Amino acid sequence: MKNFSSQDIQELSKYYRANLINSVTGYKPANLIGTKSADGKTNLAVFSSVVHLGANPALIGMIVRPASVPRHTYENILETGFYTINHIHEAFVEQAHFTSANFDKTDSEFDAVKLTAEYISDFHAPFVQESKVKIGMKFLQEMPIELNGTIMIIGQIEYLILPGEIIAEDGNVDLSAVKDVCVSGLESYSQVGKLAKFEYARVRNLPEFN
Repeated sequence: MKNFSSQDIQELSKYYRANLINSVTGYKPANLIGTKSADGKTNLAVFSSVVHLGANPALIGMIVRPASVPRHTYENILETGFYTINHIHEAFVEQAHFTSANFDKTDSEFDAVKLTAEYISDFHAPFVQESKVKIGMKFLQEMPIELNGTIMIIGQIEYLILPGEIIAEDGNVDLSAVKDVCVSGLESYSQVGKLAKFEYARVRNLPEFN
C-alpha cells in the first residue's frame, strides 16, 4: 500500500499529482459544455466537474478552473447567460477529449473535432447534436473558491432533452442504455454499466447484513 502525506503530495511532479488527485476521488461524469459568445463564436469544452445541486429548483453546478488565463467557456457564460451540458458517449469520446486542446477563441472546437452544433428553439447556446442527453442551462450565480482560485458556476435547467425510452417509470435515467462514458484522472475514460437498483433506504426496511 502507498501512503502519501500532504507533504509527499506537494513534492510530486505537477502532472503526476494532477492525475493522482483527479482520479483518486473516483469516476466523474464526462460532459461537453457548449457556449456561444455574444458575437456568434461557438465553443465546446470537456468538463468532468458537473454536479447535481438540487431538483426543486433544478440546479446544476460545475467547477471552472482559475481565470488566470483566458477561459472561453467561462467568459461566454458570463457574457450571454446561457450554456449547454451534453453527455459524452462511446461513439465520440475521442473527439470530445480533444476539445480540451488550447484552441484560440476564434476557432470553434465543434469544427475542429467534427461535432455538430445544434440549436433548439430560441436558446442561445449550441447543443451537441451527437449527444443523446442534453441540458440547456441558464446561468444564475458564480461562487469564487478562494482556496485555489476555482469558480463554481450555478445554473438552472431550461431544457432537458433525452430519449423517452431510457427514463424509468420512477424518473430514473438509464445512462448505460445510451453508452455514456465517465472519466477519471485527466485523460482516462471508462464505460458506464448499471450494477444494481435498490429501494429507497429507510430504517424499517434495512436488510439483515452479515
